[in-house]
Amino acid sequence: MTQTALAIRFDEVRMWVELADGRVLGVPLAWFPRLLRATPDQLAAVERSPSGLHWDALDEDISIAGLLAGRGDMTHSPQLAV
Repeated sequence: MTQTALAIRFDEVRMWVELADGRVLGVPLAWFPRLLRATPDQLAAVERSPSGLHWDALDEDISIAGLLAGRGDMTHSPQLAV
């Protein structure tokens, strides 16, 4: 079953994703180095789709299924994601 993100917000260390089914995911920004280094304006420029989140200027795509599975950025090795 595909989950849809209704709202996305950020604090200093986490991205919070509110899902259509009522769950709220708190995901460490350290999992996504591009988001960790982004400005507040860049973070706010998120585009939502039925299956995920996209930041055009940051070249970042995150699937809701990946977040639910506990996966971070799959393009960097764990040593680089810190």
